[in-house]
Amino acid sequence: MDCRMDGRVALITGSSRGLGRAMALQFAASGAHVCIVARREDVLEQTRQEVESAGDGKVCACAADVGKADEMERLIATAEKALGPVDILVNNAGTSRRMPFEEITDALWVADLELKLFAAIRATRLVFPGMKQRRWGRIINVLNTGAKAPPAGGAPTAVSRAAGMALTKVLAGEGAPHNVLVNAMLVGRIESDQW
Repeated sequence: MDCRMDGRVALITGSSRGLGRAMALQFAASGAHVCIVARREDVLEQTRQEVESAGDGKVCACAADVGKADEMERLIATAEKALGPVDILVNNAGTSRRMPFEEITDALWVADLELKLFAAIRATRLVFPGMKQRRWGRIINVLNTGAKAPPAGGAPTAVSRAAGMALTKVLAGEGAPHNVLVNAMLVGRIESDQW
């Protein structure tokens, strides 16, 4: 099935490697303008070149730590200046951290929630009003299967991803009347250089 996205602007967090990179390549091949986001500039630059080669749209690469509020605001402003208003947001940034509950410090809880939950909240809050106003938008929250079936020893990741599932459902209900579709993608084990 050929799904064209000509002229649409897609912003993908955590997109220099793995699943995020694969999505960026596919969006570009489908005609979208793509903003890729990651912390590591060296890997980001290599991915930017690959994404540019995959399609005819414009590509923007932004080095940012999406777990920090001020960097999220800068990121969205940079992307929209380079490509236009964000039509498609993919909240993909994250890591996989599993450990026994009693070993998880407050600092680890905060770091996990900032990266996986609050980054998605902040990015969505910055693009959601424009999507509603334009009456078109797509938001994909990349979670994992632990969001629905959290394993023993699966914290803090399973907890932050379950919160991401609740966020997705709230936003789906609020966005649907405005043609802003919000969905979660629950990832299981995949072959990736990240794990």
